[in-house]
Amino acid sequence: MRIHSSNHPWFLLAILVVLLSFSGALSSIHKEKTTSKNPKKEVTYDGTSLIINGKRELLYSGSIHYPRSTPDMWPKIIKRAKQGGLNTIQTYVFWNVHEPVQGKFNFSGRADLVKFIKLIEKNGMYVTLRPGPFIQAEWNHGGLPYWLREVPGIFFRTDNKPFKEHTERYVKVILDKMKEEKLFASQGGPIILGQIENEYSAVERAYKEDGVNYIKWAAKLVDSMNLGIPWVMCKHNNAPDPMINACNGRHCGDTFPGPNKKNKPSLWTENWTTQFRVFGDPPAHRSVEDIAYSVARFFSKNGSHVNYYMYHGGTNFGRTSAHYVTTRYYDDAPLDEFGLEREPKYGHLKLLHNALNLCKKALLWGHSRTEKPGKDTEIRYYEQPGTKVCAAFLANNNTEAAETIKFKGKEHVIPPRSISILPDCKTVVYSTAEVISQHTSRNYVKSKKANKKFDFKVFTETVPSELKGESFIPVELYGLTEDVTDYGWYTTNFKIDDNDLKKKGGKTTLRIASLGHALHVWLNGEYLGNGHGSHEEKSFVFQKQVSLKEGENHLTMLGVLTGFPVRNIDVLRALDSGSYLEHRYTGPRSVSILGLSSGPLDLTEKNKWGNKVGMEGEKLGIHAEKGLKKVKWQKFSGKAPGLTWYQTRFDAPESKSSVAVRMNGMGKGLIWVNGEGVGRYWMSFLSPLKNPTQVEYHIPRSFLKPKKNLLVIFEEEPNVKPELIDFVIINRDTVCSYIGENYTPSVRHWTKKNDKVQAIADDVFLTANLKCSGTKKIAAVEFASFGNPTGTCGNFTLGSCNAPASKQVIEKYCLGKSECDIPVNKSTFQQDKKDSCPKVVKMLAVQVKCGRTNKN
Repeated sequence: MRIHSSNHPWFLLAILVVLLSFSGALSSIHKEKTTSKNPKKEVTYDGTSLIINGKRELLYSGSIHYPRSTPDMWPKIIKRAKQGGLNTIQTYVFWNVHEPVQGKFNFSGRADLVKFIKLIEKNGMYVTLRPGPFIQAEWNHGGLPYWLREVPGIFFRTDNKPFKEHTERYVKVILDKMKEEKLFASQGGPIILGQIENEYSAVERAYKEDGVNYIKWAAKLVDSMNLGIPWVMCKHNNAPDPMINACNGRHCGDTFPGPNKKNKPSLWTENWTTQFRVFGDPPAHRSVEDIAYSVARFFSKNGSHVNYYMYHGGTNFGRTSAHYVTTRYYDDAPLDEFGLEREPKYGHLKLLHNALNLCKKALLWGHSRTEKPGKDTEIRYYEQPGTKVCAAFLANNNTEAAETIKFKGKEHVIPPRSISILPDCKTVVYSTAEVISQHTSRNYVKSKKANKKFDFKVFTETVPSELKGESFIPVELYGLTEDVTDYGWYTTNFKIDDNDLKKKGGKTTLRIASLGHALHVWLNGEYLGNGHGSHEEKSFVFQKQVSLKEGENHLTMLGVLTGFPVRNIDVLRALDSGSYLEHRYTGPRSVSILGLSSGPLDLTEKNKWGNKVGMEGEKLGIHAEKGLKKVKWQKFSGKAPGLTWYQTRFDAPESKSSVAVRMNGMGKGLIWVNGEGVGRYWMSFLSPLKNPTQVEYHIPRSFLKPKKNLLVIFEEEPNVKPELIDFVIINRDTVCSYIGENYTPSVRHWTKKNDKVQAIADDVFLTANLKCSGTKKIAAVEFASFGNPTGTCGNFTLGSCNAPASKQVIEKYCLGKSECDIPVNKSTFQQDKKDSCPKVVKMLAVQVKCGRTNKN
C-alpha cells in the first residue's frame, strides 16, 4: 500500500530526524578525517616553491645524520634544531649501516631510521630523505657496503645490471619500510622530499652514455614507486624529468644556474656550514656572516629552500669515517659535535629565519624586481600588485666599505659585504653582517670523579715474521681486510749473497711505495718505523737505511687503513673521486732493496707474500667484557712497544653533561668504551700549527654506566704515555656578547599583521641578550667594556676607549639571572655623561660565566 507523506505529518518528521542524524554522522566523519593526527598531505611544486597541501612553504632545513649520534641524543638535537628556526630535517640513508651483510638488514640502535623520523614528526617538522645508493658524506665507502664490491661483473653507479639490481632491491627495502610506517606526506607522514643518487654530475662524464642511461634509470625507479613526493638530484644540472635539479655549495645564490625547467623551484640541498676536517688539518671555520649572506641572497633570487650541511655533524663512531676524516664531524655547525648550540652561528641564523618569515608572503606571491644603484650595490624586492605586500633585500658587495642605498625615498647604510632585509620595504629588521646573537666558548672541565689513578694493563700483539705464501705480489689492502678491520699483514723472505753486501761506501736502503694510508715495517724482527700519506696525496714512500744479513732475511709490513681510500690507481680516473669506486687500490705497491752490489732487488713480484687479516685482539674481541679474559694481560710498567692493547676502568663523570676522553700522550689507534667503538684517534699526525687535529673524543652518555666502565685502547705506536689520558665534561658556560651601538635592533621586536610590519612593543631599541643553558644562572661577569675592545669570546682585551662603569652595569642587569637584556647605548654605560672618545663608534663586549648555585 502506497502512503502519501502529505497526509501523514509524523512521517515527514521522522524523515527529517533521520536526515539530521545522517548529516550529523557525515559531519562527524568529515571532522574525524580533517582533524586526524596524520592527515594526508599532497606535495607538489611549481617555479616558485614546494606546495604542501595547497600551501606554499619557505623551507629551512638542516642535515642531521642518525648514525652520527645516539638515540638518547636525538630528541634534544631535533628540538634544538626546531628552536633554531628549522622546519625540516634532511638525512642520508646509509646502505652499509643497514645491510652490512648481504641480505641481512639492521634497523636497531643508531640505525633505527624509523624512530629518528618519527621523532622529527613528533616535533612538527618535515623530512627530506636521501637514500643514496652512494652518499659520499665522508663516510666509509661512500655508504656502499663492502660485499657489493665482490659481486661478479659489478661496476658502481653506472648502467651495470648487477649494480642496478642490488640498488633497486636496497632502495625498495628502505622506501617500502617508510611506506609501511606511513611516513610519506601522501600518507600523513613527515617525508615531503626525496633524493636519489648524489652529486652525479661529478662522475657522469667518466661513464659517458652509460652514465646518462643510469641516471635516467635511477629517476624512473623512484618515480615509478608513486610515493606522492617530489624527488631531487643535487648538483646535477641535467637531472631528467620529473627530478628537480638542486644546488650544493657555499654560495648557490651566485653559482646555481637555476632549475632546468621553469616549473621547478630553486632548492639548495647543501649549504656547507664549515669544512669537514681530516687528520693533519688546522682548525676550520666558516663565519656565520658569510652563511647568512649566502642564504639571504639565495632567497632574494627566487630560492625557497635551504639545507644547512651540516646543522649537527656529530661523531664518526668506530670505523665509519672515510679517508683520513676525523671522528669529530662538522663540529663548527650550528649544533656542535655534542649537540650544544654553537653561538653565534645558531642564534644569528635563527634570527635570519625569523626575518625571512616576515617576507614570506611577498617572496611566495609577489613579483620580483631588481635595481642596480651602484657598482657594488643591488636591490632585489618583491611586490604583490594591488596590495601593501612588499619585501626588499638591499645588498652591498663591497667587501671593504659600507655603502648607502636609497630605496623608496629612504636612505639605508649597508655594511660591507652584507644584505639588509626589509620585510615591508621600509624597515630594516636584520643585517647579515651585524651579529647581535650571543657568543659562546666551549669549555672542557676535567672530571673529578672519572680521573682517579688509572691502573693500566697491557697486551702486546705478536709480530709475524713468516706467514704462509699466498700470492706473488702484495695483495690490495681493502680487499684483504674486507672492511672488518683497519689492519692487514704482509710478510716475505729474501736471500742476500755475501757479495751483495760488500759494495764499498754503499748504503743499503729499503724502499716501499704505498698507495695510502699508513704502514709499519719490521726487518728481521726489528721495528723500522712507520710512514703515512695525507688526505691529498695518492701515495707515500717509506724509505730507510737498513742492515741486512747474509742468507735469509724476513720482511714484515702492516698496512693500515684510515677509512676507505678516495684515490684511484688509474691516474685518469683519479681526477674524479667518485667514479670507478669498485676499482680503488690501496696498500703497498712496490717493495725493493737499493744499494746492493748486484743492483736493486725488486721484492714486489719475485717473492711469495704471506698475508693475515687483522689483529689477534680483534678476533678474540678483547675490546669488550666477553673477550677480555681470552688473553693474558700484564701490568703496565711505564713503557710498551707498538701494537699494544691498553685497558683500565673508570667511573662515569659527574653531572649529565657531554663527556669526552682526551688522548694526550697517545699516538694512533682505536678507542672502545664498554665494547662500543668511540672511533679512530691520531695524535701523532700534527697540523701545520704543530698540534693534533683532534684531542677530545666524544663518549656518549649512553655508552656509560655509573661505575667501573671499561676503557680499551689499541695503540699502534711504541712508548706512548697513557697516564696522560683524562676525561672531561663539556659545557658552553662561557657566554658573551659583542655588539656595535649602531647595529640593527633584533628582528624579535617585529611582527607582521595585516600585511604590515609592526613593533611588538612601543619602543624598539638595541639590546644585548645573554642566556644560560638549562637551569644555570649568570654567576660572574668576567669581562665588560663599552668602547673599542678587541678579541673573541673567551679572549677579549680592553682597547684605548672604555666606559669605566661597564662591568658594574652588566652586573646590575645580569648577575644571578638565567637571562638578561642590556640596552646597548651611551646612556646605559656613560652614567657620568662623559665620553672620552666621542668619535669612536662604540662596541659592547661582555663575557659572563654561567653556573649552578645552591638555590638552582
